[in-house]
Amino acid sequence: MARLHYAAIASLDGYVVDSAGSFAWAAPGEQVHAFVNDRERGIGTYLYGRRMWEVMRYWATEDSEDDRSPVSAAYRRIWQSAVKVVFSGSLSSVDTPRTTLVPGFDADLVGRLKAEATADLSIGGPTVAAAALSAGLVDEVSLYLHPLAVGGGTPALPPGARTDLHLVEQHTFDDGVVFLRYTVA
Repeated sequence: MARLHYAAIASLDGYVVDSAGSFAWAAPGEQVHAFVNDRERGIGTYLYGRRMWEVMRYWATEDSEDDRSPVSAAYRRIWQSAVKVVFSGSLSSVDTPRTTLVPGFDADLVGRLKAEATADLSIGGPTVAAAALSAGLVDEVSLYLHPLAVGGGTPALPPGARTDLHLVEQHTFDDGVVFLRYTVA
């Protein structure tokens, strides 16, 4: 059975988006992005909520100024080669290859995908990740904590829900970002 990973870039106070709806502060530097690429190479399927899908579909374009960076170009290839599943009750279609739209989060479907997959899955977006955590489907939680506090916004982890975690890896980057990887206990 494949494992389901939830990874998020967050402020030190635990938010993925600040109270103004911005996450510009979360753009990874080259060192962090190269590390992310190494971790993402083992992912065969990305699971997204609508908002995260709208952000990530940027990587579907064939080329951009970001491809001037070998690290960004490598991520684009990793992302494009994976299968994507978008959970949304408001979208009527998705317009990128290897992408399926599902009307709302479906825990049974995620369980089947995990059971049938030959490569690990990644879930992106705090709302859909909270649903997967609540359903007991997430195997690992990874946080890239940026050295700033934004004071409010959308939390990386679901408020009011207890999730017991076991730290299995940590890494500090030159820019002060700290990577923490946990298994769900």
